Amino acid sequence: MTPEVRLAALAAHLAARKLDVDLSAAGLRVTNPQVKGCCTKNAADTISCRPRDEDGAALWFFTSWGEPIAPADRLTDAAVFVLGSLAVREER
Repeated sequence: MTPEVRLAALAAHLAARKLDVDLSAAGLRVTNPQVKGCCTKNAADTISCRPRDEDGAALWFFTSWGEPIAPADRLTDAAVFVLGSLAVREER
């Protein structure tokens, strides 16, 4: 499958969990409308899908900071990571 197809599948998983998703040429923009962001109105990130050299060039999802999320064939793992990264955090 292509990176675009993998991102579309991840978008469907995240939309089913009430996150806002927008798939574009830049990647998959994911926003949690329930959580305030630090630099934007709501907590958000842009997810990309590209080969990961350390894994034999297998497709992986990455955060906008280049952090590996999960292999692109592990949609549930990727969705859990994104949900956690955009979740409500207690202020300390």
